[in-house]
Amino acid sequence: MQHNIFTTMRSLKLIDGCKGTQIYALNPSNPTINGGGGGGGGGGGGGGGGGGGGVVGEKLLHHLHNHAGVNSNRYKSNQNCHTVVETLLPHGLPKVDLLEPQIEPYLKSVNFVETLADVYRRTENCHQSEKLDAYLEQCAIFRGLPDTKLFRRSLRSARKHAVYAHSKVVISAWLKYERREGELIGTSAMDCCGRNIECPKAALASGYNPESLFDPCVCSRPPQEDVDDEGSVEDEECSTSEEDGDMSFCIGDKEVRCFRYNIAGLSRPFNTMLYGSFVESRRQRINFSQNGISADGMRAAEIFSRTKKIDSFDPPIVLELLSLANRFCCDEMKSACDVYLASLVSDKDSAVLFMEYGLEETAYLLVAACLQVFLRELPNSINNPNVVRFFCSSEARERLAKVGHASFVLYYFLSLIAMEDDMKANTTVMLLERLGECGSSSWQKQLVNHLLGCVMLERNEYKDAQHWFQASVEAGHTYSLVGLARAKYRRGHKFSAYKQMNTLISEYTPVGWMYQERSLYCLGKEKMMDLNTATELDPTLSFPYMYRAVLMAEDNKIGAAISEINKIIGFKVSAECLALRAWFSIAMEDYDGALRDVRALLTFEPDYMMFNGKMHADQLVELLRHHAQQWNQADCWMQLYDRWSSVDDIGSLAVVNQMLANDPGRSLLWFRQSLLLLRLV
Repeated sequence: MQHNIFTTMRSLKLIDGCKGTQIYALNPSNPTINGGGGGGGGGGGGGGGGGGGGVVGEKLLHHLHNHAGVNSNRYKSNQNCHTVVETLLPHGLPKVDLLEPQIEPYLKSVNFVETLADVYRRTENCHQSEKLDAYLEQCAIFRGLPDTKLFRRSLRSARKHAVYAHSKVVISAWLKYERREGELIGTSAMDCCGRNIECPKAALASGYNPESLFDPCVCSRPPQEDVDDEGSVEDEECSTSEEDGDMSFCIGDKEVRCFRYNIAGLSRPFNTMLYGSFVESRRQRINFSQNGISADGMRAAEIFSRTKKIDSFDPPIVLELLSLANRFCCDEMKSACDVYLASLVSDKDSAVLFMEYGLEETAYLLVAACLQVFLRELPNSINNPNVVRFFCSSEARERLAKVGHASFVLYYFLSLIAMEDDMKANTTVMLLERLGECGSSSWQKQLVNHLLGCVMLERNEYKDAQHWFQASVEAGHTYSLVGLARAKYRRGHKFSAYKQMNTLISEYTPVGWMYQERSLYCLGKEKMMDLNTATELDPTLSFPYMYRAVLMAEDNKIGAAISEINKIIGFKVSAECLALRAWFSIAMEDYDGALRDVRALLTFEPDYMMFNGKMHADQLVELLRHHAQQWNQADCWMQLYDRWSSVDDIGSLAVVNQMLANDPGRSLLWFRQSLLLLRLV
């Protein structure tokens, strides 16, 4: 039997439990019992006199003594149970005052089907150069849906229509991040999936071929060495050293012999200097000491003027050539340096080093290669100050824009990662502000302003949140009215928030989230009516179920509360609902059920905090383990078989979580967990 510790148990009240005429009749000092007369004997066993009444009295006294002893043991047991529950529930039961639905940080339409149809028409009818933006808008709409496959499909379509290396790099890294491959042990950020769609080398390649997106990439092909080509380069370099040239560049006390015609062919400024009306055109020896290049660098430039190759040079020399190419507009040499340096970027350290050079010398491909490393190492790189300094400030965005690498898709990706990592962080705010600077179309302004409103609301900066939500509403995002009402409510303007939601409901076709939001600003029956209406219009909203369940728990109806929360868990599993049911199960002293739910939610969110963020879920598991049934690994396999056979996904997840805690290297268990999560999420 499960005991409710929050109600007074009658078994503990011995006086109330013993009230009645028979109890008083058992008093030995009562002459009626000793005399065995009248009503006492008649009420006894059917015809007995005084002796019969005494026997019955003794038996009842003995029974009462035993009953008192049992109650005493039960009292001690209940005291122990009460202590256990207090240990497991140090913060008591949840309160309805602390419940509040989250403002979803997505584009959310009043008429989802109509909005989606409009976006589809535009993606089909727009020009090829506009398809990327159209598919990104589709991504932003699908982002708010529980089925992540739709979002990834739109993201793949956006990658298919990406023309430039920048958008290819960003979307390829985004696709890789959505697969959460970085969480796997032993994987590298630059690992390739074998297809062009996510290949880091294919993303940097020039050209546009949407049909080859799912073809095998160059990484899957065996490397080929062109030995003859390398030999020809060496021969050309050797033959050059034997010739004197027809002019010299003097750098310090060193002299570099060159062919005037070859150097002039590097760019128009060199051609004008060497064959135009400048004094250098008539000199055989030209002083080049003040142009920021060493003698070795100039010698490399002379070799490139003949061979058009730089593969044999060290990186510092190539960086000098890149600087020289920028200064004298040597486009071909700059492009060769850019490609070569980009091929050297392989990890975060080299990316941080080369990023500065790339931005300084406006090397598009080099910056793209560095950017690719940073993005493919997300979310770890978002917390690296050496990385985020390239993105967060307005000056950083301007530097990226000069190289062609400041875009809405880049900052949208970075902002989403920052919000997942820490919604209240200053880095998140700065990235969203840069996102706003990149936004131009209507849907982009709606999204940016709404996201900033959500972040400011989370940071308890309600005045700023109201400002950004208002800007999003003015840009055309109706759902931001919910955020606007919430910001007003937090600032103490409850009636204004209520009126705003009333206006929204009257002007648009009613949707579940409208009534859910208005319920926050109501009381009593009106609140419950709004919550019930929200459930009728949208049964997937979890807040109404959670509110009703907690309200039942406050009335000591724990069983009814669990039944209510089971309704939403039956077709939509979330960490919040599992945590709430575990909370109730502890109150019911159902420690096995509580442990099951906490283990299951840990597979969704390994860092989940229980009891309104006051206790880590892992810590609660350790506390519950001592009060729940203990299973060894063999028992776990049997339990997993039973739950898997009965399609008990929550129970299966809990068992797998326990087995992985004991044997984290078992790949079969990870595979089973992935199958369960795919089915639930």
